[in-house]
Formats: sequence, C-alpha cells, structure tokens
Amino acid sequence: MSVDFTPEQLQIRDSVERLCAGFGDEYWLARDDDGVFPEDFCRAIADQGYMGIAMPEEYGGSGLGITEAALMMQAISQSGAGNGGVSSVSITVFGLNPVVRYGTEEQKRRMLPPIIKREDIACFGVTEPNTGLDTTRLKTRAVRKGDRYVVNGQKIWTSTAQVANKILLIARTSEESETSKPIDGLSLFYADLDRSKVEIQRIPKMGRKCVDSNSVFFDGLEIPVENRIGEEGKGFRYLLHGINPERILIAAGLVGLGRAAIRRATDYANDREVFGRPIGMNQSIQHPLAESWAELEAANLMAFRAAQLYDRGEDAGAMANAAKYLAGEATFKACTNAVMTHGGMGYAKEYHVERYLRECLIHRIAPITPHLILCYIAERVLGLPKSY
Repeated sequence: MSVDFTPEQLQIRDSVERLCAGFGDEYWLARDDDGVFPEDFCRAIADQGYMGIAMPEEYGGSGLGITEAALMMQAISQSGAGNGGVSSVSITVFGLNPVVRYGTEEQKRRMLPPIIKREDIACFGVTEPNTGLDTTRLKTRAVRKGDRYVVNGQKIWTSTAQVANKILLIARTSEESETSKPIDGLSLFYADLDRSKVEIQRIPKMGRKCVDSNSVFFDGLEIPVENRIGEEGKGFRYLLHGINPERILIAAGLVGLGRAAIRRATDYANDREVFGRPIGMNQSIQHPLAESWAELEAANLMAFRAAQLYDRGEDAGAMANAAKYLAGEATFKACTNAVMTHGGMGYAKEYHVERYLRECLIHRIAPITPHLILCYIAERVLGLPKSY
C-alpha cells in the first residue's frame, strides 16, 4: 500500500497553498471577530477553478477525485484558515454530489455550472432539532400538489444559509406509516431559497463565526417537480453515497488544522524563554507536541488511504469513518496541546491557537460524533450486535 502523491496532485496542493497565502492569519482573525462571510476567499477559490475540483469536466469541473479534493481542503486548513476556510467552500466542492450521480442530464447542466462559477451559492438542509442523528425520522414535509411540492417544517445547523440562494433539501414526501421503512419516505430537492417562504435565524456559536449556522423555517416553500433529484422516496439513499467522501474531506481538513496548531506551538516553544532557556528544551513541552505530531500523521495516512479506496471504486466505509474519528481526536488533542504550550497567551486571540481549538470542535462533533463512529466500526467491522 502506498499513499504517495503524484506530481500533479502535489502541484494542486502547492497552488492552493500559494492562493491561501494571500489570506493570512490576520484575515482569518478579523473574520473570527467580525463574522463577515469570507466571500472574497471563496471567489478566489472559484476563479482558480477549484470549486469544481471533483465535478465532471462536461459541466465545468476538473473531473478529479476525492484525493485531490482532500489535498485542497487540507492545504486550506493548514494555511491557518482552519475550519472557517474549509467550511466556506466544502458544500460547493462536494455537497452537490447527489446531483452529479442521480440528477438528469438537464438538471446537471442547469444546476452545476452556476455553482462551480459561484454564480449560485448553496446550503444543505438535513438536520432537524428533534431528530439529531436519527435522520430517517425527519419531519419536514414536502407535499406534492400538481407540478410542485409545498414544503413546511424546520431545519437546524444549516451552514451558509445567510449567503445562499439555493438549498439541497431532504424532506418527507410520505408519512412513516405509509412506508415499510422510514428511509423510504424521504426525497431530495435542489431548490431556490425563497426568503418570502423561508425564515433564516443565525445561531450564535462557539467558533467559525464567519461561516453562519442557522435555524431555517419553511412555510409553504414551493419547489417544482423538475427540481426533485432522482425518484421520490429515495432521497436518503442518495445522501448515503456522499457520506464516505464527506468523512474523508473532513478528516483531511482536521489534520491540516492540527498541523497548523502544532506549527504555531513549536514556533512559540522555540522563541519563548523562561529561566534563561527556551521552553522547548523541556520534555514536558516536547513530548505532548511530538505525540500529537505522530497521531496527526497516522490519521492523515488513514484519510488518504480511504480517499485512495474511494477513488478506485472500492469500499471505503470503515477507513473513512476511522479517518474521521482519528483525525477528530488527534486534532482536538493537538489544538489543546498548542494552547497549553502557549500558557496564558494561548488564551489570547492574537496567537490564534484558541481559535483553532474552538474551530476543531465542530468537526469532532459533526456530521457524526466519535461515539457513533465507534458504534459503526463495532457493528460493521467487528461484527458486534447493534447497540442503538
């Protein structure tokens, strides 16, 4: 097994790093303070053609794989942009994969090029306040009336809804009692985010201030039938095909964030002198940072092994979930160690590591908690009985 990268893949990474150099630490610190969406950063990504890195060439994309997309996400995060940078572009990079895989030719030609060019901005409406990770029990309803569906209900933790004009939305088109399995009554739509029928409320949160998270309320939103993706009632199954690449991209981004934290901690440990010597001479400083480096590199190997399997068309489920778990835990520990290395100054915003710690938590929790990943591995890999 090898996860060495080709010259072309390394060129993509280097090119993204150069782009990110124009959006340095002070830029992301300012966005963390003012909460302004980093549209100029997103525009730079789009102008260089990276929004469509994993989308088919015939619709304006680059036609590359998850490996290339993961390298891009990691380069963004590792630059110091952290989760703010990654989350500002992630749904565009891979969020519309259900349209690529299950949309009609007409839908692909209508929906994908504007996203790649950033003429449209999409958000993703899945999670609901009363269902959490039990996605098959979603309550938002889409009732068909002639040539359109009428949507009523609520979503929560919908990122980028403040700036989006489109939404990829999953909603119940059949009551649970009407289907043999709850999964069979959910349908997927790509719709205009009509503000006259949709109320969007920003959720104040711990980190990633510049990329908004929201509660979204639907009151009679009309969606034409031609904007339903695939067959009615199969929407949840369509989403499942995007789970593994999502895990991989998140894992790669987390490792990048952890590396940024270790880099800052190492620089500080070399420069900071106490009792006439740099604190980096002390093993109590050295060992936690060295341990985090090793754990991040191990998580990184798992992430790109999973990407390799996915791009080959092989089963990547176990590796993708393990990568997300390992990266989440390693990055949380690395960011904590970085703060502790800085001592009291680790609590100050000007040193950035407190921002990294706050931002790493969101993808340690979402879109699946470490606990449920362990349940998945216990059941699907080890063959233990289902526990929930």
